[in-house]
Amino acid sequence: MKIFFRRIHLYLGLAAGLIITISCLTGAMLVFENDITQALNHDRYFVTPVGQRLPLDTLAARVQQVVPKAKIARIQVFADPERTVQILFEEGKKKEGKEAREAKAEKPQAAKGDKPGKEAPKKKEKGRTAFVNPYTGQVIELYSYQATFYYKIFSLHRWLLSGDTGKVIIGTSTFIFLFILITGIILWIPKTKNILQQRLKIKWDGNWKRVNNDLHVVLGFYTSIFLFIIAFTGLTWSFQWFSDAFYAPLGGTKPAEMPKSAPVVADASKVISFESAVQAVQQTDPTALFYSVATPKDSAGTFVVNALPKNASTEVATTTYYVDQHAGNIVSSQTFAARQINQKVKSLIKPIHTGAIYGTPTKILWLMIALMGAIFPTTGTLMWINRTRKKKKKAPAKVELQENVVG
Repeated sequence: MKIFFRRIHLYLGLAAGLIITISCLTGAMLVFENDITQALNHDRYFVTPVGQRLPLDTLAARVQQVVPKAKIARIQVFADPERTVQILFEEGKKKEGKEAREAKAEKPQAAKGDKPGKEAPKKKEKGRTAFVNPYTGQVIELYSYQATFYYKIFSLHRWLLSGDTGKVIIGTSTFIFLFILITGIILWIPKTKNILQQRLKIKWDGNWKRVNNDLHVVLGFYTSIFLFIIAFTGLTWSFQWFSDAFYAPLGGTKPAEMPKSAPVVADASKVISFESAVQAVQQTDPTALFYSVATPKDSAGTFVVNALPKNASTEVATTTYYVDQHAGNIVSSQTFAARQINQKVKSLIKPIHTGAIYGTPTKILWLMIALMGAIFPTTGTLMWINRTRKKKKKAPAKVELQENVVG
């Protein structure tokens, strides 16, 4: 039976090894994307506090002065007095590519140090982000994620820079990777205690073939569960049928119905300011690490304000507040713990996949796992080549022995 699984493991590895290597390497590059981006662009994210903060609506007006056709979609303000305010705005009706829409749809709500475009997943959202000095109103930078180096890496990771065709190739290879991991565990299971000890540690003083074998077998065992989690969560974006099958037992993916603003008899055109919407939430949750306020979808909609509690267990565990756009009161709210199970799982998929679920410790772990995942196709191929050469060397010896017996 193990011969059967060994052949499956080998053939699947040879078929998808290159794509798996690319996925793991690009995934490793994306683990600390936010941290590196912020470190290399410090002036974009941080300012020196001077005086009082300007109202959010004044900052939005400054952005509209710079970009006259800008339609403000969302504003994010941080509790950290040194952080810039991020204002996401739409421009005109220019259609956006499918890759860009999917990229934004997969971005979780932003948290400490996160880059723009990751605050609230909106599949049809388009535009740029303005970084604004909250004290002077200066528009520091107009930022487009699609124009960055990391977006190219992200596109290579998700679509091989080839749109729908690349997406299918990545998804299929990821699906194959799951079977490779399963068959790998089956092949790893030792028959004796001595073999078990050999498969739990690397013999660094052995020859290169032994070290290569141990890198594949030993590290493969320790990383298999983590690689399985990474691959499994990635498949939820690759294939709709897989996503539907995964979320169906949890209640599907249909979003909850949003509360409505109370009808206004006197003046239905009167709408509160962004500042008023955020202040309403600040009175309830004054210690939040950030507040992200989105404009109402229509005249009956509400301002949606996401606030990250100071003691949140993970950066996506925000509390959502719905603020009446006319009266300015909080219509309702929902903590992360109170969300439906399917909503919580869907929010956690991205940070689990990227390793951001528990901050820097899990990021470091995921970086190491991704790099090790990238070497397994190579070490496995070398093992196959060595085994093939060994069989070829034995074959002539058997023929010579048979000739001697006959003679």
